[in-house]
Amino acid sequence: MLDLFTAALDWFNSHPYLAVKVVLASVLLAVVSLAVLVVAIIKMSPDYFVADKPPDSSWRWRHPLLRIVFKALKSIAGLVLLLAGIVLLLTPGQGLLTMLVGLSLIEFPGKRRLEQRMLRERHVLKSINWIRARAGRAPMIVPPKRGDS
Repeated sequence: MLDLFTAALDWFNSHPYLAVKVVLASVLLAVVSLAVLVVAIIKMSPDYFVADKPPDSSWRWRHPLLRIVFKALKSIAGLVLLLAGIVLLLTPGQGLLTMLVGLSLIEFPGKRRLEQRMLRERHVLKSINWIRARAGRAPMIVPPKRGDS
């Protein structure tokens, strides 16, 4: 691991202008991903995570071709952000945040349960509700754990 870090530092030292561009891109990507995350949190319905599936007004109920194209574009964007997040782990910036945003865009089995479980985490819910309160939106409704009534 130390060899990888040393190699990255050597690369940055031998390519100073490119290194500045990488750092600026990292900062820009962090700001953009944070802005997208905040807008998504504000726009979400407070009961979004309570239902087992998205509401009927969701894009999923639109024309089948549009749905397929949108899912493909969303997954490609998620994969790009996931890979960028992995690269950003080696540079200054928000690698983990970028990876989480990328994962949220990719479809995979159990994703909804994972999102609901993350929402139940006290610090996550507190942060989300703080953002929503600042925007004048109602707090998120926390889904019960499976087996709870």
